[in-house]
Amino acid sequence: MALEDAKTQVDQAFTRTKAKGLSYENAFGGATSFLRRTYTKDLAGFDLAVTGVPFDQAVTNRTGTRLGPRAIREASTLQPYDPPYGWGFDPLGEFAVADYGDLAFDYAKVAEFPETLTSHIRGILNQGAGSVTLGGDHYISFPILKAYAEKYGPMSLIHFDAHSDTWRDDDMARIDHGTMFYKAIKLGLIDPARSVQIGIRTVNEDGAFGMNIIDAPTVHEIGPKAVAAQVKEIVGDFPAYLSFDIDCLDPAFAPGTGTPVWGGLSSAQAAAILRGIAGVNLMGGDIVEVSPPFDTTGATAIAGAHVAMEIIALWCWSRRQTD
Repeated sequence: MALEDAKTQVDQAFTRTKAKGLSYENAFGGATSFLRRTYTKDLAGFDLAVTGVPFDQAVTNRTGTRLGPRAIREASTLQPYDPPYGWGFDPLGEFAVADYGDLAFDYAKVAEFPETLTSHIRGILNQGAGSVTLGGDHYISFPILKAYAEKYGPMSLIHFDAHSDTWRDDDMARIDHGTMFYKAIKLGLIDPARSVQIGIRTVNEDGAFGMNIIDAPTVHEIGPKAVAAQVKEIVGDFPAYLSFDIDCLDPAFAPGTGTPVWGGLSSAQAAAILRGIAGVNLMGGDIVEVSPPFDTTGATAIAGAHVAMEIIALWCWSRRQTD
């Protein structure tokens, strides 16, 4: 069936007739929506929306993540032929996932960006869908969390990163990809006692502000299975948001990022942890800091596309269990 479909399927981003199901369009051609899902702003009948936020004006080192959503979509064309390995079910066959397209914003009016993004995510949530966001630098998680906290109250944050991003910054108008989770804690958007940071390997003398930390050396020492068990114990059944900074992975696996740090997780460790936390009450998530100009082989975008698929599978898992 797949080979027969491949002969006729093209531009599935626009020509799909069903919201659910795998896609067999040639990986090397066609319009590059995420996983060949339908491009639409009308989410009636859809469960989950993937959206891109091409913003990188909050970075402290290398730019380029504004090109991340496009690269992740392109890399995702390798994936829609089969269910994700290791999950035992087909998220794309059981749930309707849309590509909501990118956020529109005025790049020259940076101060307006946060509320523009919050309104964008609010629009998705108000249509009854969850969101998975392709970044973009990591600051984007802060405006997104505002929309989620409006709907669900303080969130449990499951945060994969080399950096804690809780450096002290009491100027809420500053737009910085290293301080936004400090601000999220101060504003009550996340519950630090029910939140966990995984893969940390940089010093932050400002402190953790109540966040639970499983740093990279600990991941290497105790292994993914034990890490996943700790995450599930910390988060419990609280509504959770998952944010994955691609620099959580070691630069050997994800060189295309703005602030790489050695000693990080392998792709295999990250995949095992993500699958091991199946059952958390996940409301949404993002994959950020993929920077194509420094991703000469495309490996970082491929990793980002797989992380996004894992977030989708996590989101679908708990709903599949209860529906």
